[in-house]
Amino acid sequence: MAIAPEIQSLADDMRAWRQQIHSQPEIAFNEHQTAHFVATLLRSWGIETHTGIGQTGVVGVIHGALGPGPSIAFRADMDALPIIEEGQPAYRSQHHGVFHGCGHDGHTSILLGTACLLARQRQFRGQVVLIFQPAEEIIQGSLAMLEDGLLQRFPFDEVYSLHNHPTLAAGTIGVRVGAQLASVDFFSIRITGVGSHGGMPHLSVDPIVIGAALVGALQGIVSRTIDPLENAVISVCRFQAGETNNVIPEFAVLDGTIRTLSTAVRQQVVERMEQVCQGLALAHGCQIDMSLANSTPPVVNSPQPTRYVVQAAQQVVGPENLIENVAPIMAGDDVSVFLQARPGCHFLLGQDGPMCHHPHYDFNDDVAGIGVAMFEQLVRLRLAA
Repeated sequence: MAIAPEIQSLADDMRAWRQQIHSQPEIAFNEHQTAHFVATLLRSWGIETHTGIGQTGVVGVIHGALGPGPSIAFRADMDALPIIEEGQPAYRSQHHGVFHGCGHDGHTSILLGTACLLARQRQFRGQVVLIFQPAEEIIQGSLAMLEDGLLQRFPFDEVYSLHNHPTLAAGTIGVRVGAQLASVDFFSIRITGVGSHGGMPHLSVDPIVIGAALVGALQGIVSRTIDPLENAVISVCRFQAGETNNVIPEFAVLDGTIRTLSTAVRQQVVERMEQVCQGLALAHGCQIDMSLANSTPPVVNSPQPTRYVVQAAQQVVGPENLIENVAPIMAGDDVSVFLQARPGCHFLLGQDGPMCHHPHYDFNDDVAGIGVAMFEQLVRLRLAA
C-alpha cells in the first residue's frame, strides 16, 4: 500500500477534524456549524471558498499552478442521521438523537485532507472543485446545489466521490462500471375506505384488509412482473391504521421505498404499482392514492472515469486490494444527480466494523489516508502537466 509521507503527516489532523465533526452532528440542511468548520479550514489554506451553495453546501476551488487544463470535482457529504448513537467513544455525539452513523464525518475529513494537500502543492493543470454537500441522507442536497448554479458557477468536467463500506475489508477499494447503487423512491399509499364498529365489519370497507392485500400484491410485482435478471426491491416499511381495538378505521397508510438499478425498471415498477392500486380500489370499492417523494436515480459510473479510479487504486492499495466489478448495492446516494450531469465515478472505501446506520457504527480513521491518496492520485492522472 503506497501512502505518501505528506499524506501520512495529515493523519492526526484528519482524525481530529473527523472526531470534532462527529461530536457535533447536524441533520440535512442544518449543517451550519459543519459548513462553517469546513469553510474556515479551506480559507486558512488559501483556497477560494464559497458558502451557502444549496442552502448549507460549501464549495472550494483550487487552481493549479501549471496553467489551464481540465476541471475535476471531488464530492463529500456532510449531514448526519436522526438516530441515537449507542457507542461510547470519547467524541460521542453531543446532540441527542443526531448521529454520524453513515461516515459522512469521515468523508468530510478525507476531502479536507485532500484540500490541504492540494493547496500546499498545486502541481497540476486546470482546477479542482471541492464539493461539500448537504442533505445526502434525504437525497436532496445534490439537486439543491445544482439548482443553486453549481455547474455554472464552478464548472467541472468529471466528478469523483467515495463512500465507506464496512462489508469490505479495511484497506480495499471496490468499484464497478455502470450501476453501483440503486435509485431511491419513497412512496406513500393512502387507502380511504368506510369505517364501522369492529363487530359489524359488513358495514365497512375495511382499509386494513385492503392494505394487507396490497402488501402482498406489491411483492408480486417484483417476483412476477420484473425480469428476474434485473434488480428491484419494493419494501413496505410502515403500515398505519386505526386508533382503538373495536373500530374499523376509515383510513390506512402504507409507506415504503422502491429500489432499482435502472431507470427503465424503476419506471416499470412505478407504473405497475399504480395499476395495482387502481385495481384493488376498483375491486374493493375504495379510494387508493399513491404518491412518490424524494426520488433520486441510480448511481451509474461512467466507463473512462472508472478506469481512472482502477488505475489510482492499483497505485494506492495495490491490485490485490482492488475489488473490480464489486457487487452493486440496493442502497442509494444522491451523488447520482451529479453523475447524471457529468461523467464520473463513485467508489467504495473498505473499513470493516458495524454497517452504516447501525447505532454502534463509527468511521474508521485508519482508512482516511487511503481516501486522500485516491483523490490525489486522480489529480495526477487527470491534471498532470
